[in-house]
Amino acid sequence: MSLDLEEPTPDVSAVKKVRSNKKSFIEWAIVLIAAVLVSFTIRTYVLQTFLIPSRSMEPTLYPGNRILVNKLSVDFGTINIGDIVVFKAPPDVANICNDPVTDLVKRVIGVPGDALYTKGNTIYVNGKKLHQKWSIFRTMGPNAIKKMTVPAGQYFMMGDNHANSCDSRLWGTVPRSDIIGKAFLKMWPLSEWHWY
Repeated sequence: MSLDLEEPTPDVSAVKKVRSNKKSFIEWAIVLIAAVLVSFTIRTYVLQTFLIPSRSMEPTLYPGNRILVNKLSVDFGTINIGDIVVFKAPPDVANICNDPVTDLVKRVIGVPGDALYTKGNTIYVNGKKLHQKWSIFRTMGPNAIKKMTVPAGQYFMMGDNHANSCDSRLWGTVPRSDIIGKAFLKMWPLSEWHWY
């Protein structure tokens, strides 16, 4: 006498559910990895946000403001007088300004070849008064610009709060290779959104 034992048949719906969950997990993992890679690429090569740490750019930017910086505008564009830029802090900043920051935000006042100096509270570029069409605290403070010519490949930076800014007047010009990007949007606080 032989006994035919039937092998249990697997529950087809349970198998499909396990496969579906596994496929869904893999799809979400791929989406997440792709999102992280795209975000990293954009932050490294295209756009980045920066927090304003000091009062040197008042009344344009205040401590706690966040700006969005376009990195491609430096790689493929031009840098002009009046642009607000973010750049790597020169080595002397830590000693001269007593500030350990790694990145600074300032306004471009002189481009390669420009002859600069100040007389009183007025900045002269190539012998003409610089008409600052942006908001500034005009008083120059104790740090004047002594007659100088901006070297090739270098830029002269100043904060809009002239009397309260540790800038190129103290630590010199900034090479183009150290400029990270141009600010084009004040994005925080939301009530103060402003395009540059």
